Amino acid sequence: MAGRLAGKKAYVTGAAQGLGEATARMFAREGAKVALSDLNVDKVQAVAAAINADHPGSAFAYAQDVRLPEPWEANLKDAAAKMGGLNILVNNAGIGSLGSVETEDFATWKKVFEVDVDSVFLGAKYAMPLMRESGAPGSIVNISSIAGLIASHNYAAYNAAKASVWLLSKSIALHGARSKPQIRSNSVHPTFIKTPILDGIAGQLGKEEAYAKLARQVPLGRLGDPDDVAYLVTYLASDESKFVTGAEFKVDGGISAM
Repeated sequence: MAGRLAGKKAYVTGAAQGLGEATARMFAREGAKVALSDLNVDKVQAVAAAINADHPGSAFAYAQDVRLPEPWEANLKDAAAKMGGLNILVNNAGIGSLGSVETEDFATWKKVFEVDVDSVFLGAKYAMPLMRESGAPGSIVNISSIAGLIASHNYAAYNAAKASVWLLSKSIALHGARSKPQIRSNSVHPTFIKTPILDGIAGQLGKEEAYAKLARQVPLGRLGDPDDVAYLVTYLASDESKFVTGAEFKVDGGISAM
């Protein structure tokens, strides 16, 4: 039986671990070819090799600093050539920072925006022409955060950057609607997911205590798993969501309902 992404060709950033890895693995299981990129070359190559062990010839690994335009342009062109086109872009790479508007330093502020926002701009800029060349409708999925919709006193840079991803996704969607073929764009807003981005908190309190403390903030009473986000990304990448664009999707265990 053909998978939900049979025949699709995808590019996923930050794919060496966490949400990016879970998404890339699920895409391959659902029949897509997938290019994985990350700064951690050894780890992203290992993930691609593991995917290829189960789904031969379906995964390709790339080293990438998502802040820079040159790797974007070169990697996307090479991936499209190897996969036979490009239909899906998942802008997942991102970093966070704890700091209020007074305590955050300007260098960190700029780095958070470079990794979290500039990468989305550059990814869409260089992917969209290749998507049109592929001749089939495209889908861009941008991983924002619930912190892009709900503010905190000590997430100044992260709140601002992830909110930028949210609205940039809508601008991309309106532009993509004018493309022929059309290219959709949506944003995904997770809360606390069991990924390495929580390691900073876990390092201060211990993993078990940190996870329990975070889970108490979630109405469902637990943290999310990477696949909880990957399932939604798979839906947005598939033709099942062909009339869905310019929207934001929360994977937050009910936090935003409070």
